[in-house]
Amino acid sequence: MGNLYRFVEPVVLLLLKKKGRSYGYDLSRDLQDHALTDAEIERAALYRTLRNLEKNGNVISDWEVEGAGPARRVYRLTPEGERHLQEWATVLDHVSKSMARFVRQANTLDARRARMGQ
Repeated sequence: MGNLYRFVEPVVLLLLKKKGRSYGYDLSRDLQDHALTDAEIERAALYRTLRNLEKNGNVISDWEVEGAGPARRVYRLTPEGERHLQEWATVLDHVSKSMARFVRQANTLDARRARMGQ
């Protein structure tokens, strides 16, 4: 799975599932509110992720022209993208449980040391 450090990919997939379709700019505004870490997610990382998702068949995009403004690319999730989102959900569930177990073990060791006066 790509982007494990910042977890950009699953958040983009989730946002597209929730919204149905979205422009890159709108995704960039919502991304930080839904981020899985405190890391700053740069707009370049979002567009790189969107390109990779599209290349892999998880997302499709079309150019949309409205009024006198410039054309904007609108993104949508594909059925393959929905399956990929579920894969991410499974991975993140496992990671979450593993992290919780790690924290419990670290806290147990700290509590044990405190009782022993170390």
